[in-house]
Amino acid sequence: MLSTELRQRIDNLLNSNTVVLFMKGSPAQPSCGFSSKASAILNDLLGDYAHVDVLADAEIREGIKIYGQWPTIPQLYVKGELVGGSDIIDEMFNSGELHQVLGLPAPVRFTPTIHISPAAANAIRQAMENSEPGIALHLSVDARFQSQFQLKPLKGNEILVESAGIKVYFDLASAPRAEGISIDWIDDVRGSGLAIDNPNAPAKVQSLSVEGLSEDLHNYRVIDVRPQQARAIAGFPHPHDVLDEDSFEALAALPKDTRLAFLCHHGNSSRQAAEHFRGLGFTNLFNIEGGIDAWSEQIDNSIPRY
Repeated sequence: MLSTELRQRIDNLLNSNTVVLFMKGSPAQPSCGFSSKASAILNDLLGDYAHVDVLADAEIREGIKIYGQWPTIPQLYVKGELVGGSDIIDEMFNSGELHQVLGLPAPVRFTPTIHISPAAANAIRQAMENSEPGIALHLSVDARFQSQFQLKPLKGNEILVESAGIKVYFDLASAPRAEGISIDWIDDVRGSGLAIDNPNAPAKVQSLSVEGLSEDLHNYRVIDVRPQQARAIAGFPHPHDVLDEDSFEALAALPKDTRLAFLCHHGNSSRQAAEHFRGLGFTNLFNIEGGIDAWSEQIDNSIPRY
């Protein structure tokens, strides 16, 4: 049963915002795959829209399910009306219906140019030899430029591209992200499989030694990803930012070409954080190898080691 107070809270949210996404996490840092998929579509279409992190509000999390009689999260509302969850948002996006609901022009159905090597084409043909009728090869490229092949039925809204006699189908969002990709077959010490080279993906995280950072410190924005207790033991003695729940949104909103250098204890957690920012589209990322421990050992012995 939805209380009068909670219903009023939700009504106020929907009446105050044309587009509201109830999700887990935020558009910059979604906390589940379904919320990530829904917010990525809205990010592409709108850039700015209202969102509610249901993980931070237990009342809303359960109440919105009752309010719209929809049992799962995320949920998209437009002009106070429930549109649906992640799968429906995706289907409406690819059909162009979501553009209409949002009052946007019809989507441009971009057809990418791709290259499939003979070895990759041969491997794909062998894999699809016993496929059931109606099953096709789909390639999705998400907002972080992570690619995934799937064999699944056609829905009719896909974008078809052919290379080396292989038909590959893309959804509306994946197609422009796939422009110029090369698909090859590798068979070496790393194993065997299809390898995708996407020229549109953000530049890889670069390694940065503590010596290199020390010599050119003013050209980097250092971000310490360690928990508060670790920073209290051995703080970085130069201007820097701290990565936590309170600072994430502001850091994620920085210009995408900002030179960010990530710091942790030994250089492992910082690389994971840098990769996350790479997924957000940042193009000038560095991992401080060895972390604060290497800084203490090689640059400033006054900083305690732990």
